[in-house]
Amino acid sequence: MKKEIIRTSNAPEPVGPYSQAVKAGNTLYCSGQIPLNPSTGAIPDGIEAQTRQVLANLEAVLKAGGADFPNVVKTTVFLKDMNDFPAMNAVYGSAFTDAPPARSTVQVARLPKDVLVEIDAIAVFN
Repeated sequence: MKKEIIRTSNAPEPVGPYSQAVKAGNTLYCSGQIPLNPSTGAIPDGIEAQTRQVLANLEAVLKAGGADFPNVVKTTVFLKDMNDFPAMNAVYGSAFTDAPPARSTVQVARLPKDVLVEIDAIAVFN
């Protein structure tokens, strides 16, 4: 099976030896996105704004790979503080309105750039 590296300037550039996403067959594996604005490098304040930016970055990567939120079958949400879960969940739900994907949500000790949230995704093409 051939793999295709997905890259877009509409999401933050990788800061290490990894790709924004990799397409293999009918599956797109998206690396975790943090709330870094790809144009300005700014990180918004607060869990709601950070979750919105993460989802915008994730959507850009999905689109670069030929997918969108309805194609997502699994996500992992990494939170700095599980107390932010209700606010993150409300924003997250606005992106996945119909037939939401499977999801794991975990609290972690630390995230890149000390952000509050990171989300990765796996999408499948029909």
